[in-house]
Formats: sequence, C-alpha cells, structure tokens
Amino acid sequence: MSNSSENLYRLDGRVPLGKALPFGLQHVLAMFVSNITPIMILAAAVGLDSAVSAALIQNCMVIAGIGTLVQLFPVWRIGSRLPIVMGISFTFLSLAIGIAGTYGMGTLIGAVIVGGLVEGLLGLFVKYWIKLIPHVVSATVVTAIGFSLLPIGANSFAGGMGAPDFGSMNNWIVGTVTLLACLLCQVFAKGFLRSLSVLVGLIVGYVLACFMGMVNFDSLSGHSIIALPRLIPFTPEFNIGAILSVVAVYLVSATETIGDTSALCNSALKRDPETKEMGSAICCDGFVSSVSGLFGCTPITSFSQNVGLAAISGVVNRFTIGVGAMVMIIGGVFPAIGAALTTIPQAVLGGCTIMMFGSILFAGFGMMARAGFSQRNMVIVSLSLSVGLGFTQATGMFAIFPEIVRTVFAENCVAVVFLLAVILNLVLPKKVMGE
Repeated sequence: MSNSSENLYRLDGRVPLGKALPFGLQHVLAMFVSNITPIMILAAAVGLDSAVSAALIQNCMVIAGIGTLVQLFPVWRIGSRLPIVMGISFTFLSLAIGIAGTYGMGTLIGAVIVGGLVEGLLGLFVKYWIKLIPHVVSATVVTAIGFSLLPIGANSFAGGMGAPDFGSMNNWIVGTVTLLACLLCQVFAKGFLRSLSVLVGLIVGYVLACFMGMVNFDSLSGHSIIALPRLIPFTPEFNIGAILSVVAVYLVSATETIGDTSALCNSALKRDPETKEMGSAICCDGFVSSVSGLFGCTPITSFSQNVGLAAISGVVNRFTIGVGAMVMIIGGVFPAIGAALTTIPQAVLGGCTIMMFGSILFAGFGMMARAGFSQRNMVIVSLSLSVGLGFTQATGMFAIFPEIVRTVFAENCVAVVFLLAVILNLVLPKKVMGE
C-alpha cells in the first residue's frame, strides 16, 4: 500500500508519520477536554477522592483511544471502518450522577455494562429496524445535533460554563483571535496547512493565552512517569431500575451515532452511509461502552466535533486518525501528557469549535436537500425541530412526566427530535396537503 501524504484525503492508505501526527493530534485536541469533562463532573458530584478521580481521567483517555481504533479497524462486526472518533458521552451525565449518588458507583457501572451489551446487540440486528430511519429522519437528527452543539461552543468561547471569568474581556479576545486564525487559515492557506486550520488556530490561541497569563501550569507537577490504567475500580452491582434507565439513554446514544455516521459520510466522504456501517458503528458504541464500564467510566459515543473537523479539513484517513487514537492511549499511560493537554483554556477550544459545529448544521441542510423539499418532508422536519429544540429549552414542561421520561427527554433535544421524526414519518400519508 502506498505511503503518501495525498492519502490524508482518502479513507485507506498509509501517510508518513511526520504528516499523520499533526493531523491526528488535531483530532485529539478537538475532543480532549470534552472527553475528560464528564468524568471530572461525575467524580466531583459523587465525592470521589482525588486519587480515584485521576485514575478515572486516565482510564477515559485510554478507552477513548481504544474505541476510536475499533471504529477505524473493526473487530468482527464491531466497528464501522469509518473515521469516527469516540469519547465519553455527555448524554449520560445527569443520569449517571443520579444513580451513583443514590446507589453508588458500583450500581452505575453495572448498568453501564449491561446497557452497552443491549446497544451492541441492537447494532448487530440493524437491518431489521433501520427502515424506520429514512433520509429525511437522518437529516433532521443531524441538524438537531448541529443545533445542540452550538451552545457548547459558545460556552467554551466565553470561558466554560461556571468559570469565574465567564464572558470576560480576556476570553473574548482569545476566543476571537483563535477563531480568526482558524478562519484565515481555512480561507487563505494552501495545501496541507489549510487542512490543519483548527490546529493552527489552537496554537495561535494557546500562545496568546500564555502571554495573557490565562494558562495554569500547576497541573504539570507531581505526576509519575508511567501509570497503567486501573481495571474494575468499582465492583459492579446490578439494579433493574438503574439498568432500564441507562438502556433508555443508550437508545438516544445510538440515535446520535446514526446522525454522526450520516453526517460524516455525507459531508466528508460525499456519499450516504451503508446500513452495515451504521450497524457496526452502533455495535462499537455499545460493546466498547461495556468495556468502558469495566474501567470505571461512563459510556462512550461518537464525537460530533470530530465529524465537523473531518468536514472542514477533508482529512478522513484511517491511519492518520488512528495515530491520534494512539496519542490518547499514550496520554492515559503517561499522565504528564494528559495533564499538559488539560492546560488549554476553554476560550481557545471554543474559538476552534464554533465553525466546526456550524459545519454539522451545513451537512444536515445538505442531507435535507437530497431528501427533497416535499410538503411531507417539510412537516416532518419543521415540527420535529421546533418541538425538539423548543420544548427542551423549557425543561419545566416535563415536570408532569415520570423521572425516566425527564431524564431521557427534558434536556436532550436530539432524543425528542428523533422520536418525533420517526413517529411523523410512520403516521403521515405519503402525500399530504394536496401533493
């Protein structure tokens, strides 16, 4: 197989390591903080001690790398063979805090392991239910994912939700300069430098943040050179209520994976996804999440920001993104590497991700165009998005429903959009309003 830099824009083929490393690192930097943040929030909410928290952060880096490698280079039918980057999911965070706070981490981990097996089996039998999700439903879900990510990018741009300096002048300056650096590189640079626009913007923003005194290097001291991941840090316990709750959220995660797979294929590979690819991606989502539970971590899922990065840069090479996955694993084994990456200010990451998240919206619009702007499709898309995006901004509306409904739907617009789009597609006649 040829070893060429041109393979960066092809799914297969080797790329010289000197070229693969910066492009792979760009994917790691795009998702790094989002990958470790759920574990950090969970550990703080449950009251885990610092040593256990540090071990879980290491573990989530390793499991993200393993999950990405499985997506890139499948094991049997587990893995899509697509350039999908995996990481710890935010979707489960509120439920995980509730279960761990009430029953303990062992019960949470038991539910994660069982729920992952359920989602994995769902992926194996995808051909029996994928017809419920035609192009118009996939397009609506991808668009909802794009909309749901915009507040995340904006909050990072302002310094990170809950930060003491949220919305400060320094964050505005650093976020704006980072965004401009990404944009200028994307518009005016040529060749490989254009494809590295996000990494260029991140470096520019990071250097500026250093000069402005916004980077804290305290976390770089006191680390051992090598620390192996800790397997089964909590003894799994099995509670049927916790398991059913987590399984319900796994179905939402499967929906997001279908949307990410569709967006990636349409925007970066310029084709529709195959049924087998979507099923294999869901298998990886589920079965690797069970492995994640064995490492004491919450479930893993595909990362939409990396889908946006692939769309902007055009880099889809599996070997290259595999190099990035190896960086994540190395970062988990060598704690100092992971600690260095955590020094990147949120404003820098926000400046990098704003345009990437917008590209997912653009991919959704393109998928809608291919599905066609019929009256029927208009009803499905407009009603699903208006209810899904609108109702989840007024979470108090869900107060009358049982806790499981609130957990799955109240703050998850993608789940509401998906469910409503599927129902409308099933019940609406093929021709409506005189068509």
